[in-house]
Amino acid sequence: MKIKLFKKISPTNKIFLLQNLSVMIKAGVPLADALNTLAQQTKNKKLKNILLDIQNKIKEGKNFSESLEPYQENFGELFVNMIRAGETSGQLDSVIKELHQQTNKDHQLMMKVRNALTYPVIIIIAMLGIGTFMMIFVLPNITNLFTELEVELPLPTRILIGVSNFTQAYGLWIVVAVILLVFIFTRGVKTNKGKYALDAVLLKIPIVSGIIKKINLARASRSLSSLIKTDITIIETLQITSRILGNSFYKKALMESAEQVKKGNKMADVFKNYPHIFPPNIIQMVSVGEETGSLDEVLENLAVFYEEEVYNTMENLPVIIEPVLMLLIGAGVAGIALAIMLPMQTLTQTI
Repeated sequence: MKIKLFKKISPTNKIFLLQNLSVMIKAGVPLADALNTLAQQTKNKKLKNILLDIQNKIKEGKNFSESLEPYQENFGELFVNMIRAGETSGQLDSVIKELHQQTNKDHQLMMKVRNALTYPVIIIIAMLGIGTFMMIFVLPNITNLFTELEVELPLPTRILIGVSNFTQAYGLWIVVAVILLVFIFTRGVKTNKGKYALDAVLLKIPIVSGIIKKINLARASRSLSSLIKTDITIIETLQITSRILGNSFYKKALMESAEQVKKGNKMADVFKNYPHIFPPNIIQMVSVGEETGSLDEVLENLAVFYEEEVYNTMENLPVIIEPVLMLLIGAGVAGIALAIMLPMQTLTQTI
């Protein structure tokens, strides 16, 4: 049976699978039986079908990693490679436990970022929606009165009337243009050049740059640590990690590092070539880990450090953004109020 499912399994479903699988294997439940039980237990139909198919392949004599390979696009390269390494080393239960921790930490990190950005995004969308509504339905009734009176209007009022008239006349075209720009942007960032250009811009924006670096360093450190613990070679570890990171510059740096390590260079020495994305503390600690043979522990400590940095930054981000948004809202309301009140004052004085 071949199941064509192109979307990845969600992190919550992978966490459910790994957590329960770890407990059941440790308790001595055969892998095929454990997968069957989890397939019946999950409410996700896609995951259920995949688990049942994997169970059938294991019963036919294939090992776990071979059965997972057709679903690498669903579970991710890290997942499949760690399972393969666990089977090779005979430590599948400990590898599944490590993979569960990796997946859980990564999910928590991404959820922290998403939750922190939800509030400002909602506020910005609400601002744009209310502003558009006022420009199309509310302000024309007021500004028409000023136009009919044929009095000298102050500059703020003339600007407001011009914006309102433009929005009414070309509102549909504005919507079409915005949709077209969004479409072009989303298609563009899916290309290598477009993604690279976007990542270059993001790494130069204050605050945003720091957040992106911390997220990528946290994910890279934890992934490298988890893979090294499974006895996967450092070259493969760097290659796999490069493919799961989101930023093009970190992807490129790790891929080039794999090539340099293959030639006999140390990872810390290679990282020195990328000071704009690898800070001195990373290079120093990786160097210590390589010298002492405790690179996996050092990288895990770095992952914990940068995860906490991301958590703290995301906790404080709304506090930083909220006053800025309030100032923008206040400035917008004040501008509209000023544009309406000035001609009213002139009319009052005339009367």
